[in-house]
Amino acid sequence: MTVIPQGRTRRAVLTSALCALVVAGAGLTGCSGDDPDAGTNGVGRLPADKIQAKAKAVAASADTVHLSGNVVSNGRTYRLDMRLKDEGGSGSVTSQGATFGLLRVGEQLYLKADAGFWGQVDGRGKATGAADKLDGKYVKVPQGDPAYKRFSGFTDKDVLLDGLLTLHGTLATDGHHEQAGVRTIRITGGKGTGGTLDVSLEGTPYPLRLVRAGDAGTLSFSDWGKDFALGQPEKNETVDYGKQLPTS
Repeated sequence: MTVIPQGRTRRAVLTSALCALVVAGAGLTGCSGDDPDAGTNGVGRLPADKIQAKAKAVAASADTVHLSGNVVSNGRTYRLDMRLKDEGGSGSVTSQGATFGLLRVGEQLYLKADAGFWGQVDGRGKATGAADKLDGKYVKVPQGDPAYKRFSGFTDKDVLLDGLLTLHGTLATDGHHEQAGVRTIRITGGKGTGGTLDVSLEGTPYPLRLVRAGDAGTLSFSDWGKDFALGQPEKNETVDYGKQLPTS
């Protein structure tokens, strides 16, 4: 039996105690040399391609998600705040200084905005023409209207997640991080040029934060699996403008 000198034992005890105090005080997960994946869901030990595949799989199987952040598409920046489920989605979109609401229930898409969004206002700031009738109403978007194709994708959970959660280039892990108090493992595509994705190390390995390739926006994902109400608006709040929306 090897006898451990008493001084060494005391030093080990003191070091462990000091480590525990530092960790507790700083909110860290462990001291240098500790396993950063201890007590996690284990995805941090997987290769980057397996982490991405797992994150996409659990995201696809989730009933709902809250998505928020910026997306750059065709040279235009959209600020999204959307809650999505298989049957549709609701939330708001801001672009070029204008904010409008989107609601999709099944195949029916509605757009809700103020009069300034829909048309011209006179010198007194009062809406003119059709804009006044559409102010604050849920306007049905005909499926043949260009706006339907442009905006319905923002309400489609499967389309959005499938397109967003794929990084480009050679995948690699980029250390352990934290998002909104949740420990994450970060993976990158093309050393970051193809985007980065933070995946939760706690509970289900859901995606939590995405930085898109080419400065094409940053998005956060939350409330995975938390249900929300989604239904048709009241008839007195709805306007059916016909086969094509007014130009705005």
